Amino acid sequence: MIRTSEKNSVFTVLLVAIILSGCVPVQYAHLAKDLKEAYPGQPEGYLTVFNLPNSKTILPPPPQPESAALALDIEISEKYLKSDDLLRWKQAQTDANLDFPVSIDSFTLVLDTEISLESAPYLYLLLNRVIADASASTAAGKIYYKRLRPFLVNNQPTCDPEAEIYLRTSGAYPSGHSAIGWTWALILGELFPNQVNAILIRGREFGESRVVCNLHWYSDVVEGRHMGSATVAALHGNEKFMHDLEKAKQEVKKITGRTFRTAGN
Repeated sequence: MIRTSEKNSVFTVLLVAIILSGCVPVQYAHLAKDLKEAYPGQPEGYLTVFNLPNSKTILPPPPQPESAALALDIEISEKYLKSDDLLRWKQAQTDANLDFPVSIDSFTLVLDTEISLESAPYLYLLLNRVIADASASTAAGKIYYKRLRPFLVNNQPTCDPEAEIYLRTSGAYPSGHSAIGWTWALILGELFPNQVNAILIRGREFGESRVVCNLHWYSDVVEGRHMGSATVAALHGNEKFMHDLEKAKQEVKKITGRTFRTAGN
């Protein structure tokens, strides 16, 4: 659940520490210095409660007992539980980590251009901030439906044992990880259209890793992607986001040498 920002936030303290250490470019530090905290260690997003997509309002209820949709959830869950694909399990473990910027590395790896903090400070901060927006978009559904996660139903291990303690009381529907991953995929797909297919595949896999991890049902992930799409749609109506997105496009243009089409072209 998103918590009210405090004046002396964890994010601010960490930012000051890494600025003093010389690890963050001055421009990035300048962009981030006045941001509050959405929750500990996470900078605030762009959207307010008034224009944030509401998962309880937008989405249908999760699959009901004895429904075909629930049977599909269980079938897919059991398929991954029986799988001996260690590489996919390892990727799911990596995808479980939402610590930024480590969490975005698996997306930038599918690009044909290296994006660094020094070369693209607007892009890095934008991708960091939308974590809060995408996560918050799923909160209402999680709180209202209180859907139990798979590991609480099948009593099988997950790929992230340390997270199980707090996930026991966090609703499964819809998936916040899936919403975040799909939000990143749509934004990066807009910035790197030549790699859009690879980026969208990575975004889909990022969400499906939660099923591999035994932390979400398949329908949680599908509806999480819907909330990611709704979040990106709302962000495109936000003036500050669009300003930062244009700055990010300029950064990508400098790095790749490509140009972006504008409306009417």
